[in-house]
Amino acid sequence: MADASLMVWIDQDLCTGDGICEEIAPDVFQARDDGLWVVKESAEHWGTEIVFDGNQAADGSRGVARVHDSQLEAVVEAAEECPGECIMIEPFDQEIFTKRGA
Repeated sequence: MADASLMVWIDQDLCTGDGICEEIAPDVFQARDDGLWVVKESAEHWGTEIVFDGNQAADGSRGVARVHDSQLEAVVEAAEECPGECIMIEPFDQEIFTKRGA
């Protein structure tokens, strides 16, 4: 498995539900039942799929997903194109990763 250099999460208070993020990076973003979007770690990249949707794992700022190296450009593009400016990208932080909701 690759090391992550970035982590990503979505501020649901800012999410407009457009879904542009999933169009650009479907391995990282997924719709939630209420029409907002959340992040995920796909099994293809991390061995197990975790959806940070408030059910399987925490959402919001506690639902922080690692960004696989192969997804870096797509995640940055998704954040740039997001009309709600709700996609938060941060450098990988082991302490946050350890405390996240997974």
